[in-house]
Amino acid sequence: MKKMNTRMFVTIGMLSAISYVLMLFNFPIPPFPKFLMVDFSDVPALIATVTLGPLAGILVELFKNVIDYVMTGSDTGVPIGHAANFIAGVLLILPTYYIYSRFQSKKGLLIGLITGTVVMSISMGILNYFVFLPAYKYFMNFELPAEIIITGIVPFNILKGILVTSVFTLLFVRLQGWLSRQVALNKAA
Repeated sequence: MKKMNTRMFVTIGMLSAISYVLMLFNFPIPPFPKFLMVDFSDVPALIATVTLGPLAGILVELFKNVIDYVMTGSDTGVPIGHAANFIAGVLLILPTYYIYSRFQSKKGLLIGLITGTVVMSISMGILNYFVFLPAYKYFMNFELPAEIIITGIVPFNILKGILVTSVFTLLFVRLQGWLSRQVALNKAA
């Protein structure tokens, strides 16, 4: 594990703040249940992951959720939604990082983003069935039918993954020179 320097801490803090702000601009997509909201807060986490490594991306995911929980709270008092958002983000960024770091190409990045989307979607379907939906039932006495996972949650996560990775890919192409310099600066530090 490489040593984190001041430059990395500042970059992680900046990307976490941007991620939190992007999290505020969430919106539903009509065919899906209203509690499933799309936001682009995973884009800064992907940038942190590609430029600084997986720990930086995980920290951005963590900090944005902690800030959002402190600022907005939770309906249950327990941050179930924030935990789900954190885990979904980590499940998206880690496969992306490991595949991209192995191939170091645009094709490798695209394969990593697709793999991350699939891993996130399937894993969140399983976690929703066994962890998150039972937690909502326990803490809120709010029960959803199990078929919502197949008809709503998994397709929603696939669509969200496609949207997030599309925005990230557009930014990555535009910022590739800057991102390459950041990677070089962090390797030198």
